[in-house]
Amino acid sequence: MWLFALFIAVPMIEIALFIQVGGAIGLWPTLAIVVLTAIVGTQLMRAQGALALSQLRESFGQLNDPTEPLAHGAMILFSGALLLTPGFFTDFVGFALLIPAVRRAVYNWARSRIQVQTFTMGPQRPQHPHHPEDDVIDGDFTDVTPEKRPTHPGVEGPSGWTKH
Repeated sequence: MWLFALFIAVPMIEIALFIQVGGAIGLWPTLAIVVLTAIVGTQLMRAQGALALSQLRESFGQLNDPTEPLAHGAMILFSGALLLTPGFFTDFVGFALLIPAVRRAVYNWARSRIQVQTFTMGPQRPQHPHHPEDDVIDGDFTDVTPEKRPTHPGVEGPSGWTKH
């Protein structure tokens, strides 16, 4: 239900802000601000995204928990989508998510509300008891490979185009 309310509230907020800002400064400056925030936001998103990717690689290299760098990368990606969406409210939220302290606060808030059941890194065996005899399968087999027949009836042996 809250998602439905968000889909209704955000466009209404954007329309109200467009009317207010457009009435105060005019149409062309309003449109220029929208385009400028998209350009500046894209550049900031690229820089922050590159930093988050290097932090993710570093956490993988050191075998640390990659949850936080992944979450930061997802928030940076989401902020880029918000910055490319025309509007002042979405631009504000998008620029806010590009600030590392804001992302960290959102991450800590989400982490306090999400309970992780298990987390493993690297190739690990399941936690159930392992019985070595379970790896051996005893059985009989019968070769069912069909006998080779020539592809052209009446022609015996190779065609001459291939070596024996």
